[in-house]
Amino acid sequence: MIVPITALDIIDIFLVALILYQLYRLISGTAVFSIFIVVFLIYLFWLIVKALKMELISSLLGQVISVGVIALIIVFQQEVRRFLLLLGTKYIKNGKFPFMKLLSSVKEEPGGPAEAEEIVRAAESMSMKKIGALIVIGRQNRLSIYTEGGEIISAQISADLLETIFFKNTPLHDGAVLIEDGLILAARCPLPVTDRMTLPPHFGMRHRAAIGMTEQTDALVVIVSEETGKISVADAGKIRENITQNDLRNVLLMEKVW
Repeated sequence: MIVPITALDIIDIFLVALILYQLYRLISGTAVFSIFIVVFLIYLFWLIVKALKMELISSLLGQVISVGVIALIIVFQQEVRRFLLLLGTKYIKNGKFPFMKLLSSVKEEPGGPAEAEEIVRAAESMSMKKIGALIVIGRQNRLSIYTEGGEIISAQISADLLETIFFKNTPLHDGAVLIEDGLILAARCPLPVTDRMTLPPHFGMRHRAAIGMTEQTDALVVIVSEETGKISVADAGKIRENITQNDLRNVLLMEKVW
């Protein structure tokens, strides 16, 4: 007996395909993707043996799957946490769920061309002197949770101060500077490093930390390479390499940083 396909069946298939596609976009290139593939294959195998009425292995796999979900959450709690943070950052914070704006107060974010120009001046100067730098500029996500292990500064943004912080002989040059609400919030802050396995081999720890930070938050990160002096910008898990001073200025002013 052939079961007719209804409009609801088509909608059902379309929604499942859409969810799987968005899930793939979110976790592609990360360690979570490998975990997801293994779990999906086990679940697919369970559906096949269940359809073939192989009762023993079907029952065994059913128990493994029911307990395995809890076990995966416990064993891979850090990866699950990163995935949920990534989901919230890409959809809720980027305005893809506009109704969420009704649940929170709208604030005017300080900062603007003057602050952007100070960052550009600092990046250009450090690039010429090959001083490594990692500058995190917050948007909607709060950066205070990443100040642990760093030094709170709460100072006005200036090129001289940024260059002084990252100068090789200062105690604050390691780690990242966090900028939030138009102020330098903290320095020497450790950042989460991406676990992506498909990055170019010339990416060092600064680039990996910048990608990791933008995977977990909606921040924009400016990187100055200590080896080459090249300036790069990381945003939403992607890096634009070897950009010019004008490119950096345009990014800071046009990419909803302030």
